[in-house]
Amino acid sequence: MQSPPEVLPAAAPVVQSPLEVLPAAAPVVQRPLEALLAARPVVILDGALATELTRRGADLLDPLWSAKTLVEQPGLIRAVHLDYFQAGADVATTATYQATFEGFQRRGMDRDAAAQLMRSAVRLAMEAREEFWAVPANREGRLRPLVAASIGPFGAMLADGSEYRGHYALSDDQLRDFHRPRFEVLARSGADLLAFETIPCLREALIQDGSRNCEGEDIGACASALQPYSLIAAIGMNCTHPEFVESLLRRMREHTGKPLLAYPNSGENYDAAAKVWRGNPHLRSFADQSRSWYDAGARVLGGCCRTTPQDIKAIYATYGVQHLSP
Repeated sequence: MQSPPEVLPAAAPVVQSPLEVLPAAAPVVQRPLEALLAARPVVILDGALATELTRRGADLLDPLWSAKTLVEQPGLIRAVHLDYFQAGADVATTATYQATFEGFQRRGMDRDAAAQLMRSAVRLAMEAREEFWAVPANREGRLRPLVAASIGPFGAMLADGSEYRGHYALSDDQLRDFHRPRFEVLARSGADLLAFETIPCLREALIQDGSRNCEGEDIGACASALQPYSLIAAIGMNCTHPEFVESLLRRMREHTGKPLLAYPNSGENYDAAAKVWRGNPHLRSFADQSRSWYDAGARVLGGCCRTTPQDIKAIYATYGVQHLSP
């Protein structure tokens, strides 16, 4: 899904080594994104999952959105992940953005079944990674890709576009109670990272441990507020129009030393009421636009809604290891 053209996104934090916050869990490799950034000048994210699932015949006109495919056609999700790895992505983002206990409960599933579907989303991405990595040619000039478990905002569960508006009628405690159970499942799922996506306000970002976000807060102030949290590996923006990205990055760069990420949408507009896309993609190619994002400080680049493996392939052709050296 995507924001209206006049709305700018909140900071979207990526948390690495998520199991550090759950002492009872098994040990994991520490700081995986940091390790990639130390070895490469740019880490490449994947692109839109729902766009590719729809292109392959999946019906996502449902409050669960791409998570519906976890129930009906999980093999499609694995195939899309594999396509993005082959296009050059260093990170796969799981089909859990709109996967919530509340959403699955409305489909008649109990909490155990819902948690199992969330874990299966991570497993599908990991299986695609292992299939990709098993081919020797795929390992040439590449580092082993990572898997990021997607965690969408409260508004995504509502499935009415309110993740692009914020201003929830919930207390901090209610927001925390909504996020904590899913966070605990995904933090123990084996994912390398947790990707908090399309967070419309600083309040929700902090609960989860242009120039403004969806609630009108200064994006630089948001970046500054997230700076002290050591588990946050990178911050940036997703699912906004490409033309906003450069100015947002420059504003954030003034207020944080953390790596910056950018993965905007194609530039089209999503009509949340009709649940259809309107307008046309940005005229400039995604790879061409990404040069200005790199110049503005972004070192983690990818695409959000309506982007494709071809867009990621173009970014890889520009920033893959054969073109840049640290």
